Amino acid sequence: MEHSGKAILPGRLRRLRRAELPVDTVELARYLIGKIAVHDTNDGRLSGRIVETEAYPVGDSAGHAFRGETQRNASLFLERGHAYVYFTYGSSFMLNVTSEAAGVGAGVLLRALEPLDGIDRMQRLRGGAGLLDLARGPGRLAQAMQIDFQQDGVDLCAAGPLWLATSRRKTGAIGKSVRIGLTRNVDRELRFYERGSPYVSGPKRLRE
Repeated sequence: MEHSGKAILPGRLRRLRRAELPVDTVELARYLIGKIAVHDTNDGRLSGRIVETEAYPVGDSAGHAFRGETQRNASLFLERGHAYVYFTYGSSFMLNVTSEAAGVGAGVLLRALEPLDGIDRMQRLRGGAGLLDLARGPGRLAQAMQIDFQQDGVDLCAAGPLWLATSRRKTGAIGKSVRIGLTRNVDRELRFYERGSPYVSGPKRLRE
C-alpha cells in the first residue's frame, strides 16, 4: 500500500486516453477500479486510486439524465471522460465520469478512493479525518480532492488540473453489488469495488 503522502513524479503517471475508456457505462464503472484520479491544485497534487464506483446507465430512473438534459445536468451529456459534478444533501459535492456518446446522458459516480498524493492536505480539507475515512464515500471523496462546481464539465482526458491516470499497480479482484442509498432501481447490481480494500464505503457485507 502507498501511504507515504510523498509527491508522485508527474512522469510516473500516464493520463488515460479517451480511446481507452469503454463507451458502455457499466463497463466504464468496472474499468475505472484501480485507476487514479488526480487534481493538480495551486497548493499541490491530490490523488487517489479509485476503489469504488457506481454506474448510472442510459434509461436508469435513478440517474440524473433520466428526465433529459437541463442546464444543471448538461455536463452529464458530454462525451465519455468528462467530469459531471453536482451538489446534494445541502452539503456534499459528487464527482462523476461521463460515459456513452455525446448527447446521450449517463455516467459513473466515483464513490471511494485510496489516498495517494497530498494526504496531509486531504486531512486538513476533511477536518482531521483519519486515513481510512478521507475519501470513503462520494461526498468525502469530493471534499478530500477539493472538487466543486469549478470542475464541472472538465475533460478528464485532456491537459488540465483534473485528470484520470492509468493504474500504478495491479488491481485486486473486483466485486459488485446493488448501489447504496437509492430509492429507485435499487436491485440492479451496478456498484463495483476492489475486494478487500479498507477504503471502500458501505456496510461490511458490501465490501467483502
